[in-house]
Amino acid sequence: MKIAIAGGSGFIGQHLINDWLNQQHEVVLISRSKQPTTSPLLSSLTWNDLQKNPLLLDGIDAVVNLAGESINQRWTAEAKRRILQSRLDTTGQIADAVSKLSRKPGVVVNASGMSIYGLSETATFDENSPHVHDHFLSDVVEEWERAADQIPADRVVKVRVGIVLGMDGGAFPKMFMPYRLFVGGKVGSGRQWLSWIHVDDMVRMINFCIENPEIDGAVNGTAPNPLTNDQFGRVVGRVAGRPHWMPVPAFMMKLLFGELSVLLLEGQKVLPQKVLDHGFQFRYPTLEPALKQLLGK
Repeated sequence: MKIAIAGGSGFIGQHLINDWLNQQHEVVLISRSKQPTTSPLLSSLTWNDLQKNPLLLDGIDAVVNLAGESINQRWTAEAKRRILQSRLDTTGQIADAVSKLSRKPGVVVNASGMSIYGLSETATFDENSPHVHDHFLSDVVEEWERAADQIPADRVVKVRVGIVLGMDGGAFPKMFMPYRLFVGGKVGSGRQWLSWIHVDDMVRMINFCIENPEIDGAVNGTAPNPLTNDQFGRVVGRVAGRPHWMPVPAFMMKLLFGELSVLLLEGQKVLPQKVLDHGFQFRYPTLEPALKQLLGK
């Protein structure tokens, strides 16, 4: 299979590329500048290259788009503009390139976010749940998905990515740091839901979406057993052999992170119903074995 990926230098993207190369797939990395390639199966092109010659994607079987400005920063007005525009620009460029191909890829997997469901301590969300506009990222994700729907491929899968757990990127190393220092504890009320997924299952789920012709539209990229922040921290402490005792008050998170703190103090309980219905088997459906693998336990 020949797969193009945008955003391949990020945490999930690197894991995907390594997996594809191990499977002997051809991989084309799309980025702002030419990237060094360490495998004869891996090639690199820039967005400018693609704009000048969309036929560089001719013969591609699948496109995965993970590109976008990091949300892990203070949400100033300028940062908000970059976060939204980076997603719309890259998705729009992929739609434009695909539209000019005589042989279009069979599937485009476009990243999205579970923020589209809004924030709640009581509701449970699956792919059929309505969109809720209650904070900045929920609006971003809806516009992002609207742009993805313009990609003229046979299938467009929008993976609403949860909190992806790995030791080499993503949020978990920062989440784990207080436990390393023996000062772990709940954040805010501790009742907010964390819809998480092990990075290995995230890679496997994206591959499952590529390979399964029946999967289309929204897919929740989460494990089937979300936990509250307090429950999550207790499992981390138990697996790591560290105490879970020092709460972090909400006002401190707001002081440190500004508007971004909404993602740490509130959450949503999101279930991956679509892939479960299609027979996807999670390697890490519950948190404890996921953490044991990550922490070498």
